[in-house]
Amino acid sequence: MAAIRDGGGDMDAAQSVSEKLVSDVQDNSSSDDFGGEPKGFRIIEEPADLVRRVPGKLGFWALLVVVLELCERLAYYGATLMFSIYLQTVLGRSKPQAVALNRVNQFMSYATTILGAVVADQWLGKFKTIVLFAVIYLVGLVVLTISSADFSIDGGFGLAGFCIAVFAFIGFGTGGIKSNVSSFMADQIPVGFTPTKVPGVYADSKMTTERGFRYFYWSINIGSFIGMLVCPQVAKHASYPMAFMIPAIAFFVGIVAFTLGAKKYVQKKPQGTVLVKVWRCMRYARKNRRSGQTHWLDGALGAEGQEWNDEFVVGLQRSLRACKVFLFYPLYWALYGNMSDNFINQGLTMQRPKWLSVDQLNLVNSLVLIISIPLFDKFVFPLLRRMGLRLGPIARITTGFGIVVCGFIYATVLQKVIYTRGPYYDFTGPSVPKGAVNDISVWYQIVPYAAIGISEIFSSATGLEFAYSQAPAELKSTLTALYLFTNCGGALIGMILAIWGGDPDVLYVFAAETAVLGVIAVVFYCCFRHYDDMIEKQHMFET
Repeated sequence: MAAIRDGGGDMDAAQSVSEKLVSDVQDNSSSDDFGGEPKGFRIIEEPADLVRRVPGKLGFWALLVVVLELCERLAYYGATLMFSIYLQTVLGRSKPQAVALNRVNQFMSYATTILGAVVADQWLGKFKTIVLFAVIYLVGLVVLTISSADFSIDGGFGLAGFCIAVFAFIGFGTGGIKSNVSSFMADQIPVGFTPTKVPGVYADSKMTTERGFRYFYWSINIGSFIGMLVCPQVAKHASYPMAFMIPAIAFFVGIVAFTLGAKKYVQKKPQGTVLVKVWRCMRYARKNRRSGQTHWLDGALGAEGQEWNDEFVVGLQRSLRACKVFLFYPLYWALYGNMSDNFINQGLTMQRPKWLSVDQLNLVNSLVLIISIPLFDKFVFPLLRRMGLRLGPIARITTGFGIVVCGFIYATVLQKVIYTRGPYYDFTGPSVPKGAVNDISVWYQIVPYAAIGISEIFSSATGLEFAYSQAPAELKSTLTALYLFTNCGGALIGMILAIWGGDPDVLYVFAAETAVLGVIAVVFYCCFRHYDDMIEKQHMFET
């Protein structure tokens, strides 16, 4: 028999409390009417003929959640990709102002993830919270479309309407959805072993969840690819109101499709005041410290008459450990954010075909992910497992950091090369016309866009998976929101650096960001590399 646990902590802590945890033998199908999580650890009979574990297929209802995310990302990237050029050409903002406003949008979109998690975990549950914030989001897209019309621009409502739509509606909607939708997808995956058509080979839900997050991330990039392919071209050849209308229509379709599964989804009950429960558990642990503890929260283990059980305590230990990992993400997101502003501004100074809208080079990033994620899932990661090399989350995240550093070394050198080419060199001086370009092809930008795409497979997708897997059932949305909240740190860094977003200062911004993330990647691995061994030992203990 093997214990498959939806919680856990450090290996020593897990072993120290394993005898105290009593669980029901059941899976999701035997939960209550809301698909609620069974209390305690789930003990599932390991098949006697089990020879090999493989990831299983995602069910229809999990895929329907993925469709919503695809439409939401189409709407988000289809609209926001145009912001930098729209702010400069239509609303008359300077390059630094456009960069700053774009980073404020990024900040708002991820600052509100905590609100979405609290609403879901304490009051409404994930499904109702997603629908609520999706409607708010849709209103923002409609307001954005109206504000970009000629009568709004001529009437002085253009910038005001943009700010209202983006910061009051789209920002809140994005955060409320993102903190819940990935974990809601994972909730639809049945827990345990499922026989495949091959004797002795069983689908392991843990591996299925890992696959689910990769394909969830794949859907993000399918949606963003479509949005970035279509919307800038519509803006270029038709109008901005039509270009902004497309994301609104696509997202409306996604909301309708998502609500079709309302009665079929696994919907877990909101847990009430879960943050208060966390605080009380921590306070109790502090007051009841014992000698020989392996973790300061061990003082809350075995507490009788309290609102938490030992599984929750161990899961909270894991969550705190994950939060330490997330502290290193903000600078990664700061570099990532350059694709939506500074990279676009860089492309505007380079020679390009007339048919190309320079912001559409973001398509390279999405296309790399669309192609690479299935390749990594079907060939690269299985090959590594067969070779006995199973990259743990820390190794994967570090690899992603390293790849993006290499990409930005290239971007920094490219910026320097642009300034060495004529006729305008570093674009300073009174004789530089609006829209000036130097003698260098925009296609040189493909490399950094591709590098960031590959890095996301290792760093970004792993971060989502890590947040979900480390949290106890009551905190899955909250920990996912905390991971996504690290984007706010990146956006805040970007807002500060936007002061130097013009030419030629942006060269030094690229160089500084690259150097700092390079150092952070090394420090990160040195601090947390032991987590991979801990997690691997824990997985062996569980199975």
